[in-house]
Amino acid sequence: MTAAVLSRHGGPDALEVREDWPVPQAGPGQVLVRVSAAALNNTDIWTREGAYGLPGRPDAKAGWRGPVDFPRVQGGDIAGTVSAVGAGVPEDLAGRRVLVDPAFYADEGEDAVPVGLLGSEADGGFATYVAVGADRVHDMGDSPLSDEELAALPVAYGTAMGMLERARIGEGESVLVTGASGGVGFALVQLAVARGARVVALTGGAKAAALREAGAAAVISRDADPAGLHRELRAAAPGGLDAVADVAGGPWLERVLPELRDGGRWVIAGAVAGAVVPFDLRRLYLHNLSLIGSSMHTPAHFAELAKLARGGVLRPRIAAGYRLRDIHDAQAEFRRGTHIGKIVITP
Repeated sequence: MTAAVLSRHGGPDALEVREDWPVPQAGPGQVLVRVSAAALNNTDIWTREGAYGLPGRPDAKAGWRGPVDFPRVQGGDIAGTVSAVGAGVPEDLAGRRVLVDPAFYADEGEDAVPVGLLGSEADGGFATYVAVGADRVHDMGDSPLSDEELAALPVAYGTAMGMLERARIGEGESVLVTGASGGVGFALVQLAVARGARVVALTGGAKAAALREAGAAAVISRDADPAGLHRELRAAAPGGLDAVADVAGGPWLERVLPELRDGGRWVIAGAVAGAVVPFDLRRLYLHNLSLIGSSMHTPAHFAELAKLARGGVLRPRIAAGYRLRDIHDAQAEFRRGTHIGKIVITP
């Protein structure tokens, strides 16, 4: 089969498109999924580059959970059709259109935290076929979403769902979303609006119209000077922000933390703008603020996301589509950051 195989940490040349990669077998408790669409995420780039660091060694080459077992087929976003089932799996799963939950969990509980990811700790969906746990596939036979739209959901929308749930962001609250035009950021805007929150989107470039179309009540340029940023935030949320959903990190924590009202929450799931940051701890404890780390989703979060997908409540924005053999071009576009929404791969 065809597969994009990562042989080591490094640049684009570390990822090789192979036409002779062996088709995986569905083991006990697994199903074999023929991939119809997959999508790109920051984690694909960061895993290739080894950009996650290690405790006490932020510049060390590592995957998000530590060492990566090479060679590795990347790709955590997967939609497709079950083509075979392993031992102990009901035969009637064969032929079903499915969305794959890419996470591995610490235990079998509905609120279990993720401890691994397809495409990182096990082979993923940048291939013709992928073997996954039967308990990780969700039936999408009734979903009105296309395969490409379904493939846009797992990592970005799963991560966004986890952030909103862990920060308890709900109806009537004002929430600032950083990096709002990216995959997770755009998902945050759509999901927060769907639950009745008032979204203030922070982004760069000429992307305001798309974010307002997605439901953002206000859009602020990340290029604004500090004084201008605070003026715009106070105009958009006169009573202060109830929460910040941050996928960027970097300077935003120090700059925006004073705009959180007492008892506010800051949930973070990314550090593309900088991983090591200074901020005044007194602003945290004197105002009873909560700083929450959120990595992906729980099984319960993903089940809710799958329910929304079956109901057609969400329509992910597809920025571009590429064939698997052109994955290097797809990653180059992804790194340029001029797109809004998701870049999708079809094998």
